[in-house]
Amino acid sequence: MRIRQLLPALLLLAAFAATAPSAFAAERNVVLVITDDQGRDSAGCYGNPVIQTPNLDALAEDGTRFTEAFCTTASCSASRSVILTGLHNHRNGHYGHKHSFHNFESFEWIQSLPNLLNEFGYRTARVGKYHVAPEEHYRFDKALRASSRNPVQMADAAKDLIAEDSDEPFFLMYATSDPHRSGGWTERNGEKANRFGNRPEGKARNGIDPVHYDPEDVQIPPFLPDTPTARAEIAEYYQSVSRIDQGLGRLVQHLKDAGEYNNTLIIYISDHGIAFPGGKTTLYEGGMRSPCVVRNPYSEKRGIVTDAMVSWVDITPTILNFAGLLEDGSNTLPEKFGQMPRGKRQQIRRRTKPYTFHGNSFLPVLGKPSPEGWDRVNASHTFHEITMYYPMRVVRERRWKLIWNIAHDLPYPFASDLWAAPTWQVQHEKGMDATYGRTTVEGYIHRPEFELYDLKSDPNETNNLADDPDYQEKLEQMKAKLKQFQQQTDDPWIMKWDYE
Repeated sequence: MRIRQLLPALLLLAAFAATAPSAFAAERNVVLVITDDQGRDSAGCYGNPVIQTPNLDALAEDGTRFTEAFCTTASCSASRSVILTGLHNHRNGHYGHKHSFHNFESFEWIQSLPNLLNEFGYRTARVGKYHVAPEEHYRFDKALRASSRNPVQMADAAKDLIAEDSDEPFFLMYATSDPHRSGGWTERNGEKANRFGNRPEGKARNGIDPVHYDPEDVQIPPFLPDTPTARAEIAEYYQSVSRIDQGLGRLVQHLKDAGEYNNTLIIYISDHGIAFPGGKTTLYEGGMRSPCVVRNPYSEKRGIVTDAMVSWVDITPTILNFAGLLEDGSNTLPEKFGQMPRGKRQQIRRRTKPYTFHGNSFLPVLGKPSPEGWDRVNASHTFHEITMYYPMRVVRERRWKLIWNIAHDLPYPFASDLWAAPTWQVQHEKGMDATYGRTTVEGYIHRPEFELYDLKSDPNETNNLADDPDYQEKLEQMKAKLKQFQQQTDDPWIMKWDYE
């Protein structure tokens, strides 16, 4: 390639020298691990003394563990669209599921993480769950073949990519279908439970050493009922999480064997919380709070625990910052990048206006236990399955949280797998007054327009203060912050303040 053709790219590299010494050198690889329906507390490094996750625990000891990390929507496809665009789904258009008749997908104008990295000179590959659309706007060079229920097989499928002798760095999205609920049932101590992708007793997936749990030993989240059925299901769920951990260990070993571990940013997250009513599809803490462990190979500090409040709109800006596409402190792409050194098909389109993400890079705070300015996140949920219209908007601060249930007149809709969950059905069959974790069956199904919680005194969201006369000033303050969030992110549902 002639020097004059390379000049725009060289100028771009110079502009980003502070964040990317060489944007096209192979020392800036990225691995994004996305598990499916894993709650934050389902890991040893998050204080769970029962579940066995030695590889995630080791990654946390070698990196940074976020205690305050949140999805923006507790729905699989919608959340992945946020992770891969840095935009809330009310703005990127991926309001719910992609598969089957649901058929949601992002707008054509969105700029996704794989497309941007591909155009910037990265080799891009994905293995496991995909679940976003349209494919041309979430384009990866390779779709590696492996069972998304076998994380060890997934890691082995990525071995050649990791070991390839190339001057171009790689971006790998490693996305399991564990610990999502699965087809098939089992019995534990006489209780019916979903298998969560586990094989029957005595059988195992290739390369997996099953870790079994006694239902009596598991920890029950406060938003679930402590019943024998819930314990049986949590035991199966734990086994699925331990299967993921074995895959993570294999993946890290491949990075080390190829000499790439110390060249690779590793981000481990879940799309959202646990697949039980009260977690997945809700914007209560059980749905929003997720694990987030990050290892930046160039960070000087290790084993850091940070309380910076981050959300999944921050993932794309963080990775682009690491790669050199965004400067520290910026969440706006340059208007034009010039020509990339991968041929005409990789030329980034000229833009007539800046392209701004809703999130920010958290790369600069990885070594800081309590950084300033990371004290609020927002959430936006509209659909899960197409039959589940229930838009919610959230402002969540360290102490205060406001949930606006925009369609509060409707009964809360159920995902098909959550409705069938034995943990729910056992309580539902007892009637509307039966307890269900933090509330009752009736309280779970029928919700008020506003839910205001003081998380300092009420971390389990049991006491709604929205109608309390002593908290009306705080309610109005939080409403104002919610409206500001909607204005800043071009949320079409902002009109509901005036029309309904």
